[in-house]
Amino acid sequence: MNRLQYESSPYLRQHAHNPVDWYPWGEEAFLKAAQEEKPILVSIGYAACHWCHVMERESFEDAEVAAYMNEHFVCIKVDREERSDVDHLYMDALQVLTGQGGWPLNMFTTPDRKPFFGGTYFPPSRIYNRASWREVLEAVRVSWAQKKEEVIHQSEQLLQHLEQVNLQEKGTGALPHKKEEFEPIVRHLLAQADEAYGGFGLAPKFPQTMSLSYLLQYHYSTGDKDALAHALFSIDKMIGGGIYDQIGGGLARYSTDAEWLAPHFEKMLYDNALFLELLSEAYQVSGNEAYTKVMEQTISFCIRELSIGGSGIGFYAALDADSEGEEGKYYVWDIAELQFLLPDMSPELQAFWDITATGNWEGKTILNGNSIDREKRALLLANEAFCSELEAATKTLLEARSLRVRPLTDTKILLSWNALMVVALAKCAKALNSESYFELAKKNLDYLLRTFKVEGQWFRNFDGQKVSIRASLEDLSFLVRALLVVGEYLVAYDYISEAGKLQEFVDSHFSDEQHIFYYFSNKTEQDIVLRKVETYDGALPSVNAVMAENNLLLSKWFEDEVLAQRSRQMLQSMYAKATHYPGAHGYWNKVLLQHVLQKTLVITKADHKEYEDLVKYHYWPQVIIALKRPDTHQTLPLISGKPDRLTREFYYCNQFVCFAPEAEAEKVFSKIKIGKMLE
Repeated sequence: MNRLQYESSPYLRQHAHNPVDWYPWGEEAFLKAAQEEKPILVSIGYAACHWCHVMERESFEDAEVAAYMNEHFVCIKVDREERSDVDHLYMDALQVLTGQGGWPLNMFTTPDRKPFFGGTYFPPSRIYNRASWREVLEAVRVSWAQKKEEVIHQSEQLLQHLEQVNLQEKGTGALPHKKEEFEPIVRHLLAQADEAYGGFGLAPKFPQTMSLSYLLQYHYSTGDKDALAHALFSIDKMIGGGIYDQIGGGLARYSTDAEWLAPHFEKMLYDNALFLELLSEAYQVSGNEAYTKVMEQTISFCIRELSIGGSGIGFYAALDADSEGEEGKYYVWDIAELQFLLPDMSPELQAFWDITATGNWEGKTILNGNSIDREKRALLLANEAFCSELEAATKTLLEARSLRVRPLTDTKILLSWNALMVVALAKCAKALNSESYFELAKKNLDYLLRTFKVEGQWFRNFDGQKVSIRASLEDLSFLVRALLVVGEYLVAYDYISEAGKLQEFVDSHFSDEQHIFYYFSNKTEQDIVLRKVETYDGALPSVNAVMAENNLLLSKWFEDEVLAQRSRQMLQSMYAKATHYPGAHGYWNKVLLQHVLQKTLVITKADHKEYEDLVKYHYWPQVIIALKRPDTHQTLPLISGKPDRLTREFYYCNQFVCFAPEAEAEKVFSKIKIGKMLE
């Protein structure tokens, strides 16, 4: 066994029995490479990655290949979900070198960790003009032996290029504030829309929840019907497709086809958290009750299959795509099994789930509801007898599937992804008027606060026994947002104060030299050659966009113009990119809308029940709502500055204008409804 046996990451432990002499990322490996003057192989993957498993079986478990790797390289295994800063750096290098990315990510570096050559999956034998892994190893060894100075020079040039790309120009121009100034953003985005199947672009198709959320908020802020139509159409296609688990709930990472039929079967916590947040918004905008069921089913999936002991407190990272060495085996069905389990299956149910004798994927059936049109699907779901059959069949198949060999669970508990889940639970609670979901959000937030901060330091990963790896900007920006969301929704203003303290920590440990953007890694991190500034959405929202939003919201709670100015400067610096490349900047575009439309509403002398009846469950995405009463936190400037009078009053501010206090709710609500629209 190699050194990975001592690691907490399930992915790293998967490789502990490889004959490759793997090192974890750290000083021991770097020192060995320097002393022996060997190049480093940094191989990055994650536990739910199908092609990572394939390459392990084909190459890393091969004794002859492993011996060659051990002789000529210092081999490091990295879990991309643990060390996302390392992954981001080398993924950027790979995209510069090859124009593509993905996992497994195999990057060769100099002993001082500067990248010079890389790729993704390499087969054991040359195929389709793709070099074999052994050929790659031999070519790199020869280059290092015969052209070392040239290789080192190439690595330094590549790092210099990455440093240049990393620099963010300080913007000073005006920000959009009228509808016509926002229209190019949404038109560029809708130009990429797949009008046949929803979503954006061609296969493979990712959910792109940030862009869909932007379309919903743009519709809310402008009344644009095209934006709403494509957002809801895309959501309907996803929840009807194979990318959504029709019987168990939960969204897979992406679809391999344009129709959302055949997913890459891994299920990630972050995808489901972001999807739940999107569903909560879609439900509040549209009132479509179908979204209620999907929210409840997906939350049930997360609790049942991803939380610690099914408790709903603390969520694991992912479920693997493979079981018994075969991708998707846990989720697909053959016709004989379906006929045995559902002998009285109606033709309507067969059509609804796309069940045929020949199957719809490699001779098997992926249950999905997109084989019939939306109108017929809606009619079936309005039929009481059919819904009873569907519910019974779902229960039968779920019970039968639970007896299969389950995919591996990646039991890492990551601060950032759990913070996303806290926000999702709170947003769903607000949409569904659910006290139980609010309570679940609060319990999870408290769990994060007491688990991931040890002796004044924040950490990223918890393996059930100990924390490890210093928290990144991803972790802390998402946690600040979770504190703000739950603090507002539950009138728990100690959370808002904690968000303010945490923002100060982020500001001092992650700020760039211009004090505008934030580095992805803490300034105390010494083991990476370049601290990156991440500004685009990937599978997760841009961490700098989240910080721009956090600063904007905190500036309202604390009436702090310094925070407001920083958020404004971040937006000014990103406005041009967000307009021209909206698909990669969905979260930035949401924050641009907030910057224009953000309002505050403080209510005095209202009890909690009255507050709930008046405002708690309204969809007002650009309104901070605060309640002043004897048991609330009185030191927050937004609240403390409002006078105590004998009767309930509403204090409403829109941008830089505060209106006279109102006693009647409807007068204030009419102002909010008018104020939600862009000019």
